[in-house]
Amino acid sequence: MSDKKVLKPSADHPITVAPNEARVVVTIGGKVVADSANALTLREANYPPAQYIPRADVDFDLLERTDHSTYCPFKGDASYYSIRTGDGLAENAVWTYEAPHDAVAEIKDHVAFYPTKVDSIEER
Repeated sequence: MSDKKVLKPSADHPITVAPNEARVVVTIGGKVVADSANALTLREANYPPAQYIPRADVDFDLLERTDHSTYCPFKGDASYYSIRTGDGLAENAVWTYEAPHDAVAEIKDHVAFYPTKVDSIEER
């Protein structure tokens, strides 16, 4: 049994997940690593919104799974990927919740990108 505490979104820590009506394109090193018309926008408390992109819309040939992981009491255990570029490796630039908590179940089978580790995350 896990000793990790699971918290539910609340008025003090709201979390919403909604379809993004825009097309979301992520680029790094001159390459498109993700292009989706089916992204989800997750808004959590005072954090900037994050775009969660379906795995089917991501070029996993550019990604390398890492051993890095984190835990969020609201979302669950996150796994990470680095992105291989012509200039090297953008380490732990991508995260995913493979078994998210029920409150954010919609983000299962989606990945998100750190804006500071890619060239752009555009909504078109």
